[in-house]
Amino acid sequence: MYTETHENTVSRMFAYWDCGEAVCQYIHCGARLWYAERTIKTYSPRNPKFSLCCGDGKVQLPFLQAAPGLLTTLMDYNGGDRSQVFRKHMKLLSSMFSFTSTGGKVCTDINDGGGPYTFRLNGHNHHRMGTLLPTHEDGRPRFSQLYIYDTENEVENRFYALNKRLTSSREDVILRSLVQDLISMLDQHNWLVQAFRMARERFSTSPIHPVTLRLIGTRQRDGRQYNLPTASEVAALIPGDGNPTDYRDVNVKERGGDPGHNTVKRISELHPSFMALQYPLLFPYGEDGFHLNIPLNVLENARRKNLSMREYYCFRLHHRRHERSTLHSAGRLFHTFVVDAYSAVLEHDLDWYKRNQDTIRSELYSGLEDRITNGDTDLHAIGRKVILPSSFTGGPRHMLQQYQDAMAVCRWAGTPDLFVTMTCNPRWPEIQREIDAAIPGQPPCDRPDLIARVFKIKLDELMTNIRKKNHFGQVKAVIYTIEFQKRGLPHCHAIVFLHDHDKLFSPAEIDHVISAELPSEEHDPIAFEAVRSHMMHGPCGEHNRSNSCMSGGNCTKGYPKEYCEETFVRRDGWPRYKRPANGRKATVGRKNIPLDNRFVVPHNVDLLVKYDCHINAEWCNQGSLVKYLFNYLNKGPDRATVVIEGQNTRMSFREMLSNENEIEGYLNWRYISASEACWKLFGFEMHYHSIAV
Repeated sequence: MYTETHENTVSRMFAYWDCGEAVCQYIHCGARLWYAERTIKTYSPRNPKFSLCCGDGKVQLPFLQAAPGLLTTLMDYNGGDRSQVFRKHMKLLSSMFSFTSTGGKVCTDINDGGGPYTFRLNGHNHHRMGTLLPTHEDGRPRFSQLYIYDTENEVENRFYALNKRLTSSREDVILRSLVQDLISMLDQHNWLVQAFRMARERFSTSPIHPVTLRLIGTRQRDGRQYNLPTASEVAALIPGDGNPTDYRDVNVKERGGDPGHNTVKRISELHPSFMALQYPLLFPYGEDGFHLNIPLNVLENARRKNLSMREYYCFRLHHRRHERSTLHSAGRLFHTFVVDAYSAVLEHDLDWYKRNQDTIRSELYSGLEDRITNGDTDLHAIGRKVILPSSFTGGPRHMLQQYQDAMAVCRWAGTPDLFVTMTCNPRWPEIQREIDAAIPGQPPCDRPDLIARVFKIKLDELMTNIRKKNHFGQVKAVIYTIEFQKRGLPHCHAIVFLHDHDKLFSPAEIDHVISAELPSEEHDPIAFEAVRSHMMHGPCGEHNRSNSCMSGGNCTKGYPKEYCEETFVRRDGWPRYKRPANGRKATVGRKNIPLDNRFVVPHNVDLLVKYDCHINAEWCNQGSLVKYLFNYLNKGPDRATVVIEGQNTRMSFREMLSNENEIEGYLNWRYISASEACWKLFGFEMHYHSIAV
């Protein structure tokens, strides 16, 4: 696969690098993993160990039961008409049977039909529950009230609650029958539904006496062995208002109290039924989720003995052949679940920082000396109450620290030489093969967990190529950061520092590493197809004026570029790559628009062929470009104006640090997609330095 060229600088790659199939079924938990995901990668053991799924046996949880027959049939991607209608309206049906409502703002404008579906959430994401009986002006039930009030008209009430009007069309007739069948299924199998039906019976037999339904937040049995609670463990009917026996218990009252009093209660993310209340179609038996004091399988003298919330959801994200749950077959609902799961982890972690301000010594962050050091002459923020320290990944202080670390590497290693961007390809054959083996007919966009895992494998191999196999030459240092596109796909921005004897100075040396032209379709068809598929910009301009890069009638990326017969470096330090007018064209887009070399994004053709994804490579060996590159790497020009990009706005880290409550400011500005949620639940690193700072 590799042949050496002059000066041991670039290895020629002629074929796609396939990481194989996920054939490693781990003995501890049964998860299917790729060999490249093994814990120790310095050598190739015959019996590898894995920590990604179950922490090498430390995490032991009961497997989810196979779904009831009705749900299994409806979840089939290759099913009949009822299955197709169910899959089309799965999120609607999930909301229809949910006991709780959610907070947060769902970004709907990104799903405009121009790409695969993605779920993206902004702001707080709390699960909330109202009273047992309706309190709305129209007197109609919502959410959990649908299981108790006016159940003779339950089907109509469920459609009314979601503003869904049924017609006489064949699809709506099927949808109505699905709702009726799902009601019967949940009545038979779901403990939570049965508890609320019990409250209905209580109201019908003794309507005079007030009653409260207590959702019990503690479990007595070992969470490593049992996740199907009994009726008495789920809920209890108590007279009057009652008082919670545990702070995680939820008392759902019959009606609200005083007029104007908030009757909606927040469900703690530590409650065992936190997810089952929100997703009864994913957990049709009302299975327990994460709760405190689930023990790890560790020695008695271990420092940490209980399971973390992230470890719990990471375990659940792995598909197991013998675990026939509905989770990974849920399509778009699976996107919502993983975002919800990571939001719960994030809320729990931030709650720790909020409650432990003395532990993190927040007064050191809010003093006068600290403000002056940061160049802030505005004294109104001095003495603020809630601090988010730099130890929290993704926070404003953490991003500022990453920027300073990157500049420290630059001071030691000199000016960077190459700027490389790698973007995930959801059509990688490894992803499709694993889907076909597990859930035939499922599209790759429905599995953000697999997309994140395969991208991590490819990224690690790319770093091995650059650092250890000296693809560009002997490397002095590498820095990268992970970001997520508007569409949710992960991509990596990397900066490469080469040793002095391998730096690229002449145009010929730059051309040897970076190309901005189409290869010959006749002599190098594999490379031509890779460039055509991944490295052609647009089409935009006169070919497509509605493209996302267009603003004011011009392409914001500067395409089409000008023809150029040879590479040279401009006065501003940016290179102008060779783009000959040789007549080569490639057809791109749905309309097969022919584009020439002016639309080619600079790339390294060998890496492009090996990884079969978008890999942009830029030469940057100029001192004047250093600060720009690090700004781009960490999204901002300097420590005072580094920004977090919102949906339509940009907020500087300086503005965030001036907030009285930094945690609240972070929550209000963060955006989470399904791929990002999976990446962080798996514990993959967001920032990487090849050398210590």
